[in-house]
Amino acid sequence: MTPLDRCPPTGRPTGRRLRRGAAAGTALAALLALSGCGLGAPPVVESAGAARKGVAATAPDDGEPAVSVLASRLRVPWGIDFLPDGGALVTERDSRRLLRVGPASDSGGLTVTPIQTITEADANGEGGLLGLAVSPRYATDRTVFLYYTTGQDNRIAKLTLGGRPTPIVTGIPISGIHNGGRLGFGPDGFLYASTGDASRTGNSQDLKSLGGKVLRMTPEGRPAPGNPFPDSLVWSYGHRNVQGFAWDSAGRMFATEFGQNTWDELNRIEPGKNYGWPIVEGKGSDPRYVDPLVVWTTAESSCSGAAIIGDTFHAACLRGTRVWAVKLGADGGVVGEPVASLRTFGRLRTAVKAPDGSLWVSTSNHDGRGNPVADDDRIVRVSSAGTETGRR
Repeated sequence: MTPLDRCPPTGRPTGRRLRRGAAAGTALAALLALSGCGLGAPPVVESAGAARKGVAATAPDDGEPAVSVLASRLRVPWGIDFLPDGGALVTERDSRRLLRVGPASDSGGLTVTPIQTITEADANGEGGLLGLAVSPRYATDRTVFLYYTTGQDNRIAKLTLGGRPTPIVTGIPISGIHNGGRLGFGPDGFLYASTGDASRTGNSQDLKSLGGKVLRMTPEGRPAPGNPFPDSLVWSYGHRNVQGFAWDSAGRMFATEFGQNTWDELNRIEPGKNYGWPIVEGKGSDPRYVDPLVVWTTAESSCSGAAIIGDTFHAACLRGTRVWAVKLGADGGVVGEPVASLRTFGRLRTAVKAPDGSLWVSTSNHDGRGNPVADDDRIVRVSSAGTETGRR
């Protein structure tokens, strides 16, 4: 069975789909203590050259957070990371464009400036231009890293802006669905990538396959020192489709994971551990596999992007059309019940912590499964959040 992002497709050409969901679990969450400051029409809220101040969105009466719209009329923004000057780089999955969202030179607003199109990427199904990570040494090496789909594989490449991508990892399995795609530098300075099973469940348990894994590598694409399997990029395995991960202040890694029909997951990722797919979906209580910290039904989650602010894990959800906030305990577990917020923007793809400590979230309503409005897709900044608990 290969359910989609848990919503019926509405217009994207070809067969790739996800799944989503995951129900109840344990974890509470608090405020997002934040403050401060497809293919179709080109991005317009901040288009190249035209500055526009963020538009404040009135917080609904039901506990929704107050937000500002930073950019709109994008097309499936997928990866977001920040440059040393505070500007953000953004990938668009379907257009394969790399954009810069940053302060306007002549106003207090932001502009969206197209930088280049990654023509090597193949925007088909759930593939295209996906994850993005800015080098921790960007000030000197001017390098960013991209995860994208080609006609033959998913791959990771390094790029100097304006140049051509140089692949550093190739051969990640490809499919119309379950391509993974998130990139991020960990607190250890190494590059991590999440991959999907590419709709072939056997990939996840096969340590010779790069599919259904979390990978850890040097900036040159080689296995990082300390990896659990000899001469292997594999950090953890037994995953179905991980599209979001983040680290807490203690350096512990947490990730969202799409299940199939029943449960989606929040997992603590540890080296060498097996997370059970396809033998287990959700909590299996089998000592061979790691149980998730939280499970949600697919209808209320289908979470993709992830960010940790303070002691709270934030998961941006597609079919669930909300952000789940989960309080993390000092022991690496969870505390209380998850809190839902940001339920007025439709499908949510990416969540990142901005340099000022706020939360940026992107929508994904143009991905073929949403119901876009004129301003979609958007990047919004969350400035506060409600404190209700246990909402379903």
